[in-house]
Amino acid sequence: MDSAPFSEMTRALLAVRDQRDRTAFAALFDHFGPRLKAMLIKGGLRDGSAEDVVQDVMLSVWHKAAQFDPHRAEASAWIYRIARNRQIDLIRRRPPPAPELLAEPEGREPDGAQILALEQEARLLRAALSRLSPEQTRALEMAYMQDLSHSEISETSGVPLGTIKSRIRLGLERLRGELKDLEE
Repeated sequence: MDSAPFSEMTRALLAVRDQRDRTAFAALFDHFGPRLKAMLIKGGLRDGSAEDVVQDVMLSVWHKAAQFDPHRAEASAWIYRIARNRQIDLIRRRPPPAPELLAEPEGREPDGAQILALEQEARLLRAALSRLSPEQTRALEMAYMQDLSHSEISETSGVPLGTIKSRIRLGLERLRGELKDLEE
């Protein structure tokens, strides 16, 4: 195969893929290692895990080089995609941060104006929700009142995930439009 039209890094990855060329792999590692680390640090991996992910990504590049197709993507796109997927996997495995509890100052009871304002806002929200389609209202209630993920809503309701996401997005957009006066 003629590899002349490919970039230097793509040719190096092809050498790793086709000949298990360690020198080409070293060139890939030297080129992409610092760039991947910088990308991962910018993406939030600051506790030393960026280096571990870079090692893992480059190990995957070595082991999965046979899957690389230069006609589908450049080496850089292929390698960055592996890194991005590893980063997403790491983030998903981390437990969500615990919400901060805001302590209400002692002796401060809400005054009449605050109570009235909250009741008015709640009334406006209920009215705006009643103007949404029943499907949008149900999707928003499940997402925000029952704290279900989009996938859980889809499984519970039997509605495709994309439809659930659209209903929530469109419902929120409509609510924002109807309640924009509250922000002021």
